[in-house]
Amino acid sequence: MKIIVTSIFVQDQDKALAFYSDVLGFVKKQDVPAGEFRWITLVSPDDQRGTELLLEPNNHPAAKEYQEKLFADGIPVTMFGVTGIHEEYERLVNKGVTFTMEPTVMGGITIAVFDDTCGNLIQMMEQ
Repeated sequence: MKIIVTSIFVQDQDKALAFYSDVLGFVKKQDVPAGEFRWITLVSPDDQRGTELLLEPNNHPAAKEYQEKLFADGIPVTMFGVTGIHEEYERLVNKGVTFTMEPTVMGGITIAVFDDTCGNLIQMMEQ
């Protein structure tokens, strides 16, 4: 068994698609109608057959509350791995991304946290 899709709740699918593709650099894999919303997934440009990230609308009250509470408490909803966290941090800052935590060493890893502009905090980590 392996993880093939993981989802992240977003306030606006179009805004999220633009941020995750244009700013972060993920590649759109699927974008198909799904009722009043769309099934939009992205993948890493380095592993286009890997795990897909689903941009899930937060239209359900429980999803919206979950998302808002995690954001208010400063808890990232997911983690992305990077090989050069300081370079990635600078690249994203230059693209206007707001960080709530600059690259910080914690044991044998370095982490940073940023706002995805879609209601989430995202942690990136270099091992």
